[in-house]
Amino acid sequence: MDRELLKGSIEILLLSLLAEVDCYGYEMTKKLRVLSDDAYHMNEGTLYPALKRLENKDCVSSYWSQGMDGNRRKYYSITETGRKVLADKLSNWKQINQLIDKTLEGLL
Repeated sequence: MDRELLKGSIEILLLSLLAEVDCYGYEMTKKLRVLSDDAYHMNEGTLYPALKRLENKDCVSSYWSQGMDGNRRKYYSITETGRKVLADKLSNWKQINQLIDKTLEGLL
């Protein structure tokens, strides 16, 4: 999977996951790995700085809770601001995809 293309998509991916359910960090990386059929492996050096940026923008909030296994984990949840940012980013993403599709018409 092309890492350069994914760089601009990290916030969309994380906010999309959190729009469904609150998650802890490793859980998010595991979900992305499964959703990508094991093609994308987000490492901690990418995940946690991205989550921190999203927290600083008030797109996500975090809290500590005990997991099913009894371990304390830091969970992340999307905020109303985050939902609005996600909607804007998805709209932009769709426009870019439409432009790419139109550009490729006749080539494929």
